Amino acid sequence: MHGLINRSIQCFVRDSYGVEAWQAVAAAANIGDDGFEALLRYDPAITHAILASAESHLDSPRAMILEDIGSYLVSHPNLHAPRRLLRFGGGSFVDFLFSLDELRGRVRLAVPDLEFPLLELLDHSSRAYTLLVTSQQPGFGHVLVGMLRGMADDYGALVFLEHRGRRDGVETISIDLIEVSYAQGRDFALAPTA
Repeated sequence: MHGLINRSIQCFVRDSYGVEAWQAVAAAANIGDDGFEALLRYDPAITHAILASAESHLDSPRAMILEDIGSYLVSHPNLHAPRRLLRFGGGSFVDFLFSLDELRGRVRLAVPDLEFPLLELLDHSSRAYTLLVTSQQPGFGHVLVGMLRGMADDYGALVFLEHRGRRDGVETISIDLIEVSYAQGRDFALAPTA
């Protein structure tokens, strides 16, 4: 598993629950407090051990933790790059949804060896969509639900998202767009501000 994934879990636990929580999760998963180097590769069993430890320590189901990680990646003040990468998808939440098919390529430009899932958006109407998430590793769909929720807030859209399960390596997310301009979205500029 790519170290960036493990590092994201580590930062999420530390930033959301505190250093002591991360230390407890790390100890239960039999890894050091220092955690992970973002550009190294790790055995997938380590990632599963961390998530199992986080489930136990945070008393929360894995799906909820993964969704919270997705939301964290696009909304936490310490992180800017994931949100910026996603906001290049368009000026509205609908434009953003249609850009998801290209996200894997954009991620590979930034991190060539990251195994990012294949995404396919199915358009049922102007308000109803399905996102298919194909990956060897289960759970990416839950992370994407959290990311989509965070990006909907970012764009000021009101959406209903539901993870519909995994079958044959494909996770299905239903996206119901209730209101495109429900609230004021966050400002975004192409050039980062100082």
